[in-house]
Amino acid sequence: MLATIRLRRDYLAANKGRRAVTSGFILLVQPRGDSDELIRAGYTVTKKIGGAVVRNRMKRRLRALARQLLPQAGTPGADHVLIGREGGIERDFAELRRDLERALAKAQR
Repeated sequence: MLATIRLRRDYLAANKGRRAVTSGFILLVQPRGDSDELIRAGYTVTKKIGGAVVRNRMKRRLRALARQLLPQAGTPGADHVLIGREGGIERDFAELRRDLERALAKAQR
């Protein structure tokens, strides 16, 4: 099961966790420390990337990636935040998927 992070404090807490940088995005993984095994995901794209249309398109791509990979490869009981980077919007979706697989493996080490 995949839930969405809604509160700012949860995004800020995730910033203290493990970080994996790829050319399309940055992945932050922070275990919550509670007994809940739920995997939560959050998405953010700054205005430096582009206007609202570009940012929303990037977030849709990040959500699709998370839905595909996080339930199987994510860390149970942790928050995962995907931060879009400038190269992510032009990058092929299959490459982004491979990047996320590698980033998840790196974050779990």
